[in-house]
Amino acid sequence: MLYGIVAAITALFLAAVLAALLRGPALRLGLLDRRQRQRRVPLFGGAAVVLATCLVAVTGDWTGIAPLGDGIEVLLVAGGAVAALGLVADVWRLNARFLVVGTAVAAAFVVPYDDTGALGGAAGVGWITFVALAFRSLDHADGVAGTVGVVTAFGVAACAAVEVMDGLAVLLSVFAAALTGFLMHNWPPARVALGACGSLFAGFLLAAAAVITRAGHDPVTGTAVLFALTAVAGADVALVAVSRRLAGRPLLRGGPDHLAHRLRRIGITAQGATVLLAAAAFSAVLVGVLVHAGRADARAVWWVAGGALVAVFGLLRVAVYGPPRARGRRAARAGRTSRARGARGGRAAGTGGGVWTADGSQEIRPAARPGVGPAPVYAPRRQSEDPAHHPVSGERRAGRTVSPQVKASLRVRNG
Repeated sequence: MLYGIVAAITALFLAAVLAALLRGPALRLGLLDRRQRQRRVPLFGGAAVVLATCLVAVTGDWTGIAPLGDGIEVLLVAGGAVAALGLVADVWRLNARFLVVGTAVAAAFVVPYDDTGALGGAAGVGWITFVALAFRSLDHADGVAGTVGVVTAFGVAACAAVEVMDGLAVLLSVFAAALTGFLMHNWPPARVALGACGSLFAGFLLAAAAVITRAGHDPVTGTAVLFALTAVAGADVALVAVSRRLAGRPLLRGGPDHLAHRLRRIGITAQGATVLLAAAAFSAVLVGVLVHAGRADARAVWWVAGGALVAVFGLLRVAVYGPPRARGRRAARAGRTSRARGARGGRAAGTGGGVWTADGSQEIRPAARPGVGPAPVYAPRRQSEDPAHHPVSGERRAGRTVSPQVKASLRVRNG
């Protein structure tokens, strides 16, 4: 117990210090959050969380104070591999299929097939991959992924403690503390970002730990518990998928259509949106922990599912996709060009200029004959040659006319 407290405090301060130290190199290397348009937010915050978690956990296992166990060591190695893949995605733009395949391969090494069976193990691999990518999607605003990750980590750690998995509980506690230290720099307005490195690692570690904890239990109840523990991340993915499908947008095309974006659109501040999503995650995680511990019936998860559906369909009504401005400008420019060409063609053919009516059609008017009707607007006006229309004011000196007023003023100023 004492080691767990010391390890958590160490991970918290280590993650905070590493996030501050890695911010400068990330800025110099240009590893910035591509979602930001006005602020330069470096992406090495996730690396700080991964390093702090792994260093503290490996130190406890190496010294023998808090041995992790064989399965937990494999989990930590697989999580580090997923974090490395996310770091590569932060530096270079990787295709989404590489992230999916790499995360699925890492998940295949941590699923306990002896307790789940082949079919349950395959479902576990799919669930771990989905949650890892969902946490990457949840990292769409300052503080959201980190805050939800802290709440979820404590919930999964409580489930592991119920199953007397001390090594897994200590690892999750250290991870929650590392995320808390990172949030010192990521709270809105953020100075560092989690990035794919940290978000994939968080989702992978939490989902894999939940699958390991629920292995060997009733699969129906296990599915309900897993859903409740990660309800906020799943709701964000469902909201984005349905919204982009209805709008006819590509599923993998980014946009301001996530949970926090829509909450901001209805007038909630950035800090308020983060707190609101953290409260929703706490409610769902609490239900999952109570169901896992046997203190609540599995039907209680229906309340979590109902709340998620209400939130998704309610936020779908918030408009987030603006009009296609570039396309509209191009169409207007093309329309003006075609009208100008039509007018020039009508004048060249001797039929006169075209007049565009209110319904969008062009009315061709005959050209004015010489001496009949008003002169064309574009014709130069003839100047009268009568000397009365050109009074001479002043003297001509070197081809220039000098006004008498200017000459008088010069005489007065010069004395």
